[in-house]
Amino acid sequence: MNLVIFGPPGAGKGTQSAKLVKEFNLFQLSTGDLLRDEVSKKTEFGNKIEEIMKSGGLVSDEIINNLIENKISNPEYKNRIIFDGFPRNIEQAKSLDNLLKKYNQQMSLALNLKVDNQILVKRITGRVTCSACNKTFNTFFDPPKNCDLKECAKKTDYKIWWQWRDNCKKIKNLWWKNFSSLRLLLKKRNNEKYRRNAGN
Repeated sequence: MNLVIFGPPGAGKGTQSAKLVKEFNLFQLSTGDLLRDEVSKKTEFGNKIEEIMKSGGLVSDEIINNLIENKISNPEYKNRIIFDGFPRNIEQAKSLDNLLKKYNQQMSLALNLKVDNQILVKRITGRVTCSACNKTFNTFFDPPKNCDLKECAKKTDYKIWWQWRDNCKKIKNLWWKNFSSLRLLLKKRNNEKYRRNAGN
């Protein structure tokens, strides 16, 4: 099966995806991971992505869709992908529909994670990361004194990196701008599916 998990930043998309991957032997497809992987390859395409990311710009839908197609077209992942945080807008949703049809696949389920806004703000602004192993903590829910991994404790130069998000209102507005239209699309698609089934 293929499924997509929606939700605002901090909703737990990655956490829930990881659990589903383990339970059902699926492949987690995160656009952030795809971008970082491409940058690490030091290709011309990866260098272009890195420049965009360093400048604070948004990577275009065209680039994202190309990376997504590379995975969907791989027979190893056929009908066993979790789309973590993708699509993020209507155009990406239409592109995903077309790609699934192109490679004879279908979407089985769409999950929309709902979390109280105050919890989201704490999850986002409280995130900190160990510089040695990239383990994530949260100053509100899982406050770190030091990283508890033995490998990190042996290093004298590791730090806990703070990932403060200064403008939570901006994040909230970004969520509603990008995802409210997607929710309407999903509702419309579900209604159409229901009507087709009822007609049968």
